[in-house]
Amino acid sequence: MRKNIVLECVETGERIYLTSKNLTNNPDRLELKKYSPKLRRKAIFREVK
Repeated sequence: MRKNIVLECVETGERIYLTSKNLTNNPDRLELKKYSPKLRRKAIFREVK
């Protein structure tokens, strides 16, 4: 079963990315490096509940 999740930037707090993940394979919170327009570089985005 896949669930839609929102990714929030650790540094700025902006929530601009929406993705999905498989809950059976990845039960813990997801962390991805994505581009942040405010910082103008890649930053860590963490899953928000």
